[in-house]
Amino acid sequence: MAIRVVRLGSPRLPGEGVRLGTVRRPPRGVKKSDYARRNYYDVWLPDLAPSAEIVSWAHAAEWTDARWRRYVRRYMSEMRQPAARRLIATLAALSRQADFSIGCYCEDAAWCHRSLLAGLLKDAGAALKD
Repeated sequence: MAIRVVRLGSPRLPGEGVRLGTVRRPPRGVKKSDYARRNYYDVWLPDLAPSAEIVSWAHAAEWTDARWRRYVRRYMSEMRQPAARRLIATLAALSRQADFSIGCYCEDAAWCHRSLLAGLLKDAGAALKD
């Protein structure tokens, strides 16, 4: 049992389980009834996504190492809030009992909050799949 970190919209892998969309906004131009069928997500979980303010800031310019460090600081600050910490702890505990996945739309996981979220889940004791 474990959590797999995925790109939303990518083909599902065998045994992936329920896909959680840890994104601020639903996919554009896709009917709600098609989210799961088109491999976006089964359940929307925006509480683990960066805030709308951070997302707007992130999309305002190209990534640089300095911008990425600032983004990391801001996102991690949000994830230190009690509600986010409780949710991360819940997912970590569930990962030891069930297979599921979390994800975001970003093409490059290295510049995406999903890589940071994976680290937070691992620190909370989650079982993660490669």
